[in-house]
Amino acid sequence: MAGTQKLTRTTLRSGLGRVRGLGSAKEGVQHWWAQRVTAIALVPLTLWFVASVILLAGADHATVSAWIARPLNTVLLIALVAATFWHAALGLQVVIEDYIHTEGTKLVVLLAVKALLALVGLAGIVAVLRVAL
Repeated sequence: MAGTQKLTRTTLRSGLGRVRGLGSAKEGVQHWWAQRVTAIALVPLTLWFVASVILLAGADHATVSAWIARPLNTVLLIALVAATFWHAALGLQVVIEDYIHTEGTKLVVLLAVKALLALVGLAGIVAVLRVAL
């Protein structure tokens, strides 16, 4: 071949979208990062929680309540509950968006799932605070 053509990559994203790193939904990268950050946070939190439960096995109610009331344990338990339910909401959102194709149904299911997860997560945080305080 006498001359080589320069290959260019065509894209359907706008220049601004490429700069911001956003897809057509305007939140893809942010959603992806949030899911990864919560997953990474859940690893040490879950290991800490499982180890704590093992160490507290057989303890009476007063001992477990006193353990929860320690400031570090209270904060870590709240972080565990918040990260768990946030991660679940992010993951379920992806599943719902991928498998429900009717826009109205998708919106209703997304709102219901997020509301349910928010309420249950809030109930978990309130339960930790009630025991701690």
